[in-house]
Amino acid sequence: MSMTEPQHFVNSALRGTLRRQVDMSKHTSWHAGGTAERMYQPADLDDLLVYLRSLPADEPLYAVGLGSNLLVRDGGLHGTVLMLHGTLSALRLEDDGSVYCEAGISGAKLARFAALHNLQGAEFFAGIPGTLGGMLAMNAGCYGSETWGKVLRVQTVNRHGEVRVRTAADYEIGYRHVVRIKEQVTRFKEQGSNLVSCALPLAPESSEFFVAAWLQFPKGDGESARQGIKALLSKRIATQPLNLPNAGSVFRNPQGDHAARLIEQCGLKGRQIGGAQVSEKHANFIVNAGDATAADIENLINEVQAVVQQQTGIKLHPEVRIVGEKNL
Repeated sequence: MSMTEPQHFVNSALRGTLRRQVDMSKHTSWHAGGTAERMYQPADLDDLLVYLRSLPADEPLYAVGLGSNLLVRDGGLHGTVLMLHGTLSALRLEDDGSVYCEAGISGAKLARFAALHNLQGAEFFAGIPGTLGGMLAMNAGCYGSETWGKVLRVQTVNRHGEVRVRTAADYEIGYRHVVRIKEQVTRFKEQGSNLVSCALPLAPESSEFFVAAWLQFPKGDGESARQGIKALLSKRIATQPLNLPNAGSVFRNPQGDHAARLIEQCGLKGRQIGGAQVSEKHANFIVNAGDATAADIENLINEVQAVVQQQTGIKLHPEVRIVGEKNL
């Protein structure tokens, strides 16, 4: 750990890795974006708590997993990125039959673990290109299933390193929508957003982010579950542009319709700005077709939004989180 860091970042009890000026294009699935002022990769959950307790109250924080639902603007991020993938990695079967899963575990790993223990209903997690923390934060889902439909309780931590266990009753949960009742509902509605994301900056006062959950799946046939995972992954390969950097579905589906259908109807398939392109394979995907900047991607998101609203009267709302500073 560099001794050139401000004193509050230097703590001999820390066991993780602190880096400065980290290129976030290497930590997001779009492979675009600016640098983070600092990145801390904790050794484990206990180490994360020590780090959080060492920070000043006004330090901007961003909790990030695989960066698969995240666009970091080209001007980068002031503050600290908490890199949770590969560190919050506990995954175990509890005595009551539930699965304890920390926030850094990928959906594919969770699905395979459940199948290995002859549990069914976790197969859809293999189709979500992210980690559990982000899935909990946005109630991610696919093929008719959603994350919070499997949750017994969650473990959260706030920026002061205080751990709590909560249930679904503590949250307002909907389609790609999770906010904590009381503190967060007011704050995020004031900001004009109904989404809480793993990559949103954590406010100084009381914001929490997810570090683990206890999930419940019915007992079943592990081999059947493995075949279900295989079929789901084959469907993804056939229908999504997985050969190019992307962030999954860019827009939420409007009620009773599909964003991809609307985007294609408006003739936007293949539309390109710089290196960013609306996928020819799936219109609700924007791909990095070659050296796209974060500005290229954001401009294309905005254009798609504007054209669809102009032609159909429907405003598409992004699933992806856009953070950081724009270049001047």
